Amino acid sequence: MRSVELFAGAGGMAMGISDAGFTHEAVVEWDRHACDTIRENQRLGVEPVVNWPLHEADVRAFDYSRIGESLDLIAGGPPCQPFSLGGRHRGWNDERDMFPEMVRAVRELEPKAIIVENVRGLMRQAFARYFEYIVLQISYPEIPLRRDEAWSDHLSRLERHHVHGQKNGLFYHVVFGMLNAADYGVPQKRERVFIVGFRQDLKAEWSFPKATHSLDALLWDQWVTREYWDRHEILKKDLPPQPPKLEGRISRLGTLFPPDELPWATVRDAISDLPDPEDVILAAQVPNHEFNPGARSYHGHTGSPLDGPAKTLKAGDHGVPGGENMLARSDGSVRYFTVRESARLQTFPDDYVFHGSWTETMRQLGNAVPVSLGRVVSKEVGRCLRKTKYHPTISRQENRSV
Repeated sequence: MRSVELFAGAGGMAMGISDAGFTHEAVVEWDRHACDTIRENQRLGVEPVVNWPLHEADVRAFDYSRIGESLDLIAGGPPCQPFSLGGRHRGWNDERDMFPEMVRAVRELEPKAIIVENVRGLMRQAFARYFEYIVLQISYPEIPLRRDEAWSDHLSRLERHHVHGQKNGLFYHVVFGMLNAADYGVPQKRERVFIVGFRQDLKAEWSFPKATHSLDALLWDQWVTREYWDRHEILKKDLPPQPPKLEGRISRLGTLFPPDELPWATVRDAISDLPDPEDVILAAQVPNHEFNPGARSYHGHTGSPLDGPAKTLKAGDHGVPGGENMLARSDGSVRYFTVRESARLQTFPDDYVFHGSWTETMRQLGNAVPVSLGRVVSKEVGRCLRKTKYHPTISRQENRSV
């Protein structure tokens, strides 16, 4: 199956999509540092990136005619800063809003399926109308914004077309949802909006994959059977205190059957086999595992617990944000996660190296889609595409005239 990846960053979602059985016809990213990371892994022969056709380019100037026809998937995560809870919240007034370019790619390439990822801030009330606008643009890519037309007027045209009922031409059945990466085995609580669409002529039936992991299963593993501590060879005298806020939930679990899901993965699960980064000699044997001093805890920035999923790793506008990218030790002290530890929390393989300064590499990781989450979603999309049958579309002239 053929795919195109836009806004690829350091390659997290692109790698997951490759793992799911898609072959990238183009991987497009404008940031030089992120492209350097991909190129470095290509030089090292790391699969699956070694054969990616990487384009260091601005998507606004990208020529899609080179891709050819019969594309199965377009995927990408347009820059999240316009909608991030930690950003300036400028939304559609931010020049980094690249959703119109995502729609242009869909309009020109007419893929069978679309996957769009972005921050949970995109779905907050302040952006509710614009989120509706994004979904309707993806649904009807052949009804473009007219010259000098306000986006709100374009939204009104799209709404009228959507309510009209008769759907001709190129259009997509679109669903969206908020996925927590921890619910799919990622050792990080990372909530992201996914928008998935299928071209209507495929008559596809699809829904988001069910969660495979849960907090209840982790609590069961830790405090009912205590198998979690046995796996990590933690002695009873060294156990941390039971979390007070969850005592009632744990007591209730003890009277029930084991949860059906797997336990949430924890920071300890992800990094316990790595050497302490402050042991310089041992840490030097692991790529991207250098210790960085200076971490400090302050209100709202207290680090991630060792025995739970990490907080959401963030890119930061002015360097590495402290509290979101720190480990909280049992003695109350904190330290920064190393790049390798952060890569583990984003489920990148250990042979995948990150190029650039610590600040740049942590920015790449903070912006990345966890590889395994990209794999889970795209694998379900691929499974659906393999089951669908092609139904020729009606003439598209009617859509173009709206």
